[in-house]
Amino acid sequence: MSQIRAVVLVSGGLDSATALALARRQGLECYALSVAYGQRHEAELAAAARVASALGAREHRVMQVDLAGIGGSALTDPSIAVPEAPSEGIPVTYVPARNTILLSLALAWAEVLEAGHIFVGVNALDYSGYPDCRPEYVEAFAQLARLATKAGVQGSPCRIEAPLIEWTKARIIREGMALGVDYGMTVSCYQADREGRACGRCDACRLRRAGFEAAGVPDPTRYQ
Repeated sequence: MSQIRAVVLVSGGLDSATALALARRQGLECYALSVAYGQRHEAELAAAARVASALGAREHRVMQVDLAGIGGSALTDPSIAVPEAPSEGIPVTYVPARNTILLSLALAWAEVLEAGHIFVGVNALDYSGYPDCRPEYVEAFAQLARLATKAGVQGSPCRIEAPLIEWTKARIIREGMALGVDYGMTVSCYQADREGRACGRCDACRLRRAGFEAAGVPDPTRYQ
């Protein structure tokens, strides 16, 4: 009997690596999808390739989308500075509609693969306040998948899995380490250098460092 397939969105960061490890633990045949969307650096895509290989993805595919052409985010427009101090509201590192676009690509590939699951490492607790990381958003996208795909209308919709959505960063790290994830190969920083070394100052770096501290384990992050 063939394995059930899953498409896993892999950004190269800590959370997506854990999501891939959790999908593999379920015995799913995993297809890793990363998206080059015009982000500030390519270090996270190199990290995504490492993660997909190390965690046993059947295939790793990188798709191209020009979100830099839309702009409006510090992650795609180099003229907008990445904040290095906490701020109120939705930060300028939010990329307009990014998760909707990435999940749509994953959904399309899942249809071709006849995959039963899509895994995404979004988190609603230790995150930066993005609107597309909330449980109600994930459920709304799952409803879209049921209504707007061939598989959905034929009664076998692809399930949208967000296993980390209500976990603290510390729990994510502990669970991932129990599954053998080497977080030293991941890159979370919004402004990592060409070698993937983190700035240690942006929101992503602060959340990541605090997670390792709360988990009580050494931080393997390489800093500039």
